[in-house]
Amino acid sequence: MRKEFSDCYDLVVYQIYPRSFMDSNGDGIGDLGGVLSRLDYVKDLGANAIWLCPIFKSPQCDNGYDVSDYRDIDPIYGTMADFDALLAAAHERGIKVIMDFVANHTSSEHEWFQRARLSKNDPYHDYYYWADEPLTDWRSEFGGSAWEFNEPTGEYYLHSFAVGQPDVNWTNPKVREEYAAIVDFWVGKGVDGFRCDVLDHVSKDFKKGLRRNGPHLHEYIREVFGRDHLTNIYTVGEAETTEESILATCGQDRRELKSVFQFSHLMVGRQGKYTPVPHRMDEVKDIVEGWERFTQERDLLYILLTDNHDRPWFISRTGNDRALRYECATNVATAIFLQRGIPFVYEGQEIGCANSHFPDLSAFNDVECLGYYEENKGKIPEATLLEQINFGSRDNTRRPFAWDGTPNHGFTTAAAPWLPYASRADEINLAADLAAERSIYRYYQQLFALRRERVALRRGKSTQLLPESKDCYVYLREHEGERLLVVCNFERAQSLDGLPEGRLLLTNLDRAAGANGAYAPFECAVYDLTK
Repeated sequence: MRKEFSDCYDLVVYQIYPRSFMDSNGDGIGDLGGVLSRLDYVKDLGANAIWLCPIFKSPQCDNGYDVSDYRDIDPIYGTMADFDALLAAAHERGIKVIMDFVANHTSSEHEWFQRARLSKNDPYHDYYYWADEPLTDWRSEFGGSAWEFNEPTGEYYLHSFAVGQPDVNWTNPKVREEYAAIVDFWVGKGVDGFRCDVLDHVSKDFKKGLRRNGPHLHEYIREVFGRDHLTNIYTVGEAETTEESILATCGQDRRELKSVFQFSHLMVGRQGKYTPVPHRMDEVKDIVEGWERFTQERDLLYILLTDNHDRPWFISRTGNDRALRYECATNVATAIFLQRGIPFVYEGQEIGCANSHFPDLSAFNDVECLGYYEENKGKIPEATLLEQINFGSRDNTRRPFAWDGTPNHGFTTAAAPWLPYASRADEINLAADLAAERSIYRYYQQLFALRRERVALRRGKSTQLLPESKDCYVYLREHEGERLLVVCNFERAQSLDGLPEGRLLLTNLDRAAGANGAYAPFECAVYDLTK
């Protein structure tokens, strides 16, 4: 195991979408004071790190992923003093703080762009990409052309995402110096790591039509994150995840990032972003197992996740989020989070949150799905379009956290939150889950307690058993004589045979039998095989 990874395997990261976690001042928007007030909740779950989605100053056209000042806190979240208090309180509890690093683009209201758009002679003009005519036929991720006309200079600028998110020109060494200094600013304040947003976009090649993974990507990453004083900073990138690209970014002695997300299993159950398709959980198993084997053989970190702020709820796409919601949520957590890697839990996942359904567009805020609606209205029947948006909108996971079943769900004292609560918030909330005979949150606590107690579950080798069997995922975790067996059945009831027997440590149902025998749909169990 690589020395710089030794502590990483002990991490359990809880991702927080600050707008939606907890409101402390009654304005309907979650904030840093709210996060601080719930740190004990995070710690009690078993997490020892939090990833904060962007809290920088921003006009919020993409909920903070359009940054107008990288060294200041947006007033909707509080002040720098509030951040300092949160950081200190987290560290007192043994919780690391990971910030979002948004470096492919700024807000169009950032001072750099405000100056750049007024004159070709301004030094900041070269901080962005400009052309007399669009250089490519690229489409914005949020709809429409990726090139926008700028009247003061008579040029077009590139925006891979919203019009208000102009792409930054990383070929300019001054830009790279700016971002290195921004990283140093936050490290100087004591933050423990960075999640790097769409990092593979920072190098482009217009002649070859590459809007990402351009020829200088790795030297740019090294220039910012490969410096000696950042050795102990944890980094995880949102980037292309081919085997070649992962090795190039995270391989031994690359001095780039410690890890990258692998998202391919999150596409199971859908075609594109808005269309559900038939699927089996075996598809998820096969993808996860492939990445688990690849990263293990090459001593790379693997990120264990199923949910985040950019995708609808995983159990709503791949399981039964109605009659078997508890079983699906706990089964998926067992299958994924007991693997070799770093668990990432997204807020609400630990209480089994599921997709919402709303009858019209007024309940949505997501700039991506609103752009999809505008591009397709009149082309797709209205009812079908709304069904697609309900299925695929990022707002599914961005709705305010439901702490209880009261009208405001314990999130705010305001009359209404910034985004309507999930349509099932009366049913799916923390208080209801804790009051249930079978609690998803309490199961997560047991799962992470077991992971914390057993070295084999954090650092051990992973080996799949019954690889030819359908509708199940069975694997061993082994380390220095300690052996644990993880058995996860999927959609159908079936009998599993030929497994080693051991002492039952954890189960999501009422299992009393050994590892072999009948399993109900989405039943799972963990056994100690250590002799």
